[in-house]
Amino acid sequence: MNTIYSALIAPMQRTRVDVFENIFLVFLGLGTLVGIIVVAYTLYNAYKYRDTDEAGDDEDLPSLGELPTGGKGGKKLFLSFGISAVIVISLVIWTYTMLLYVEDPSADDGGQQEALEVDVTGESFAWFFEYENGIESTSTLRVPADQRIWIQVTSGDVWHTFGIPDQRVKADAIPGEVDESWFEAEEPGEYNIKCFELCGEAHTSMVGTLNVMPSDEFDSWMDDQLTMEFEMVDGNESPVADGYEMTLESQEGDFEQTYTADDFDENGTITIDDVDQGGVYNVTITSTDGQFETVEEQFDMTGPVSETYTLEMNATESDANASDTNDGGDA
Repeated sequence: MNTIYSALIAPMQRTRVDVFENIFLVFLGLGTLVGIIVVAYTLYNAYKYRDTDEAGDDEDLPSLGELPTGGKGGKKLFLSFGISAVIVISLVIWTYTMLLYVEDPSADDGGQQEALEVDVTGESFAWFFEYENGIESTSTLRVPADQRIWIQVTSGDVWHTFGIPDQRVKADAIPGEVDESWFEAEEPGEYNIKCFELCGEAHTSMVGTLNVMPSDEFDSWMDDQLTMEFEMVDGNESPVADGYEMTLESQEGDFEQTYTADDFDENGTITIDDVDQGGVYNVTITSTDGQFETVEEQFDMTGPVSETYTLEMNATESDANASDTNDGGDA
């Protein structure tokens, strides 16, 4: 059965657009062919059996109330019904296999094709997108071309319907439920995202943009989203370039790294671009010479991060500095 299924859809198993266009073209072609045959046969019989008021002597015409005979025992009727049944059943089976592919394309490739997963939430007349690595976006969904995209659609308030007409995508966004769908865009460009459920007074403005990017451009964009920049300053907002170390730990993954003051530049800043997971991070800044108070902070990385931390002098150092200032004043 799987072999037959694969053979039926193999030439067409690309995108949803390909599948639905092929279904449309097959039905259009067969419908046109059947229509031409039916109309031509009807016109032929209308001409052949037209009333000329000149019946031949050898013609056995039925009289009023008499059932006509002929048709060669119903062979023509049986043949026409048989051919119609074969065509209709074949169309049903073929269309069903194509729709099975639309329902779950991974069943055909064994789930081996690389896919990107995105959570989609409709709320307050806008679309919110969260990638599997924790990066978030509002109104604009950026995806790579020629890669399968799986979307998990839900709602945060009322019923919506997420749709990308050009990609033949439509999924219900229902509070408390998740509707899964997919698409694969071949051509880079921008496509409209719409809501197909009357959801409130701002329904018509609940739109978004699908930005299909070449793979290398998408990778570059995602790398930019996974970039962190930290700056260390003192109480006077002057750069601090030594005397501390910073530990960065992800709560979503296994990333944990410690950076010493030598890793920061002379302006007390550091750029970190080797992370591959967004989400919540813990930051701990400790003094290596006892000069500063320990700093413990937390942030949620949903895009590029830029944080500034103020390093406060600890109590001992503050007292010592104050004492030195007083001694200098007495002198």
